[in-house]
Amino acid sequence: MSGLLALLDDVASISKVAAASIDDVAGQAVKAGAKAAGAVIDDAAVTPKYVHGFDASREIPIVWKIARGSLFNKLVILLPVALLLSSFAPWAISPLLMLGGAYLCFEGAEKVAHALGYGDKHDSEEHTHPDGDGAALEEARVAGAIKTDFILSAEIMTIALATIPASDTLMMRALILAVVAVGITAAVYGFVALIVKADDAGVHLARRQNGLSSALGRGIVKVMPRFMKVLTVVGTAAMIWVGGQIVLHGLAELGWSAPYDWVHHQAEAAAHAVPQAPGLTAWAVTAFFDGIFGLVLGLILIPVAHYVINPLLQATVAPLMARLRGA
Repeated sequence: MSGLLALLDDVASISKVAAASIDDVAGQAVKAGAKAAGAVIDDAAVTPKYVHGFDASREIPIVWKIARGSLFNKLVILLPVALLLSSFAPWAISPLLMLGGAYLCFEGAEKVAHALGYGDKHDSEEHTHPDGDGAALEEARVAGAIKTDFILSAEIMTIALATIPASDTLMMRALILAVVAVGITAAVYGFVALIVKADDAGVHLARRQNGLSSALGRGIVKVMPRFMKVLTVVGTAAMIWVGGQIVLHGLAELGWSAPYDWVHHQAEAAAHAVPQAPGLTAWAVTAFFDGIFGLVLGLILIPVAHYVINPLLQATVAPLMARLRGA
């Protein structure tokens, strides 16, 4: 009997440790996901355009295909790479994070430039005027969406990795990254599925004879285009803000802390000036200056990307890929 009681006590102890570990994984995953808000919001804002123009019966299957590709990106490709980096090259995480932050700034600034009438708008037109064979076009759209998702997923996973304490075990890091990958993918593409089907639901309700249901349906149909515009604006702002924050923080870690310290000082001064809501005020001021920095950096990177980086990639990577395909 004493042996059985000892065994039960050991099982209880192990269960407590396991429960604590699960809570720790969940807590750190939520924290990491919150840090990746900019990329997450932009992912949700960008994806609905890939189903535009298709029959309503194909919308959810297309979203599901993109979601599966996103999970593959995160779990099969990016998670092992992140674990290798954290184990053998932790010094590379901050520069890679800054590179991803600069990319967010560039993407956000380019969207701002397009909204103001500058730059080439071929990307938006590519996804709003489908033509050709439906199945082939669907596959091309899905492939393009998964390629775009890979960049955003890489940023999400890198941000998540940077929030995990260095003292955590490899298994703990893997679990946290896996929870982030699955949780964010489910949240983003579940939200996207709701968005793309909202119009259909609105039309269905509008056709009902019930006055309240009909009015609700008409309201949904009327509101959704405006909602998508708001989502796009919020997504762009979040990209620029988070990208600027990442780069400023990275510069401070690399030894140039003056810009980061200045923003921190302004936030503290604003918090003291508004004692009724110091935390909210400090966050708003920090986000504002991070966003200004991110926008300026992104605008600087636009010509660099178009006239230096893109031609360099075309001259080096494109011929290499062509030779690999030929082989």
